[in-house]
Amino acid sequence: MFGRNSHSDHGRQVRLHYQDPRFADDYAQAYRSGPSERYFASRLYAIAEILRSFPSGDLLDVGCGPGMMVHHLLGGDGGRFRITACDQSAAMIDIAARGLREDDKVRLHVADIGDLPFPGGSFDIVLAMGVLEYVDADRVLREITRVTKPGGFVVITMLNPLSPYRLFEWGAFWPARRLLGRLEGLLGVPEERRHRADKSGIHALPASRLVGRMRESGLRPHDVLFYDITALVPPFDRLVRPWTYRWRYAPERTVSRGPGRWLGSGYLVVAQIPAESRVAEPVLRPPVAVEAD
Repeated sequence: MFGRNSHSDHGRQVRLHYQDPRFADDYAQAYRSGPSERYFASRLYAIAEILRSFPSGDLLDVGCGPGMMVHHLLGGDGGRFRITACDQSAAMIDIAARGLREDDKVRLHVADIGDLPFPGGSFDIVLAMGVLEYVDADRVLREITRVTKPGGFVVITMLNPLSPYRLFEWGAFWPARRLLGRLEGLLGVPEERRHRADKSGIHALPASRLVGRMRESGLRPHDVLFYDITALVPPFDRLVRPWTYRWRYAPERTVSRGPGRWLGSGYLVVAQIPAESRVAEPVLRPPVAVEAD
């Protein structure tokens, strides 16, 4: 999708972008309203369902953003986890800290996720949600592997670049908005009223490639789940949004390991760190044959 230098430069710009408290607040608000609300809700549901299969333990949320997963876990049955969360943006960590009580015992850190400030083998479960698209994925995967205990589990999410939604969004919708904005500029439309679509810095991998990268990092992937199942593409999903709130009341319909998985605009991979003495694995459905992607 992007050349290596382009990916690095745009990713750096995105990370700097979210150092600004205003933009961090906007990102947090996107979980609650707007075009991305369905995507975030489906992702939270998918991860929460996966975590129900895991025993209690030390959990790290890498690149936690405004802490939506942290608060989601604290509000449900995630109290059995001892939660640590980190993000390179101090503004994001400030938002994540809002509403936390002293007895929640959540540890928050401002940290470079490519150089995590934790000893090796510190966590039973490591989450990385929507992070690898903006960083050196191989470097971060090595760090995640390092800080996970032998026999521990890793859950990673990524946008699905092969879904109809992402193909249309990245290949048609965003370029059309940029072109329209340039035309509006030629016509004298004030800048604040022009259409725009900033470069995202996203470098998403198909599921089969991410699984391969995880194996190279020493992980053993064994489950793939696609989420935000939708046949609509932008801007049509936004136009019909007021009539398509079923996902809010039946989130189980927004995830799939079966034939409908190709409609998922995002996916997650569950993997385990090898252990000399094998630990009990969570009860998960058979893995999807990701090579089919």
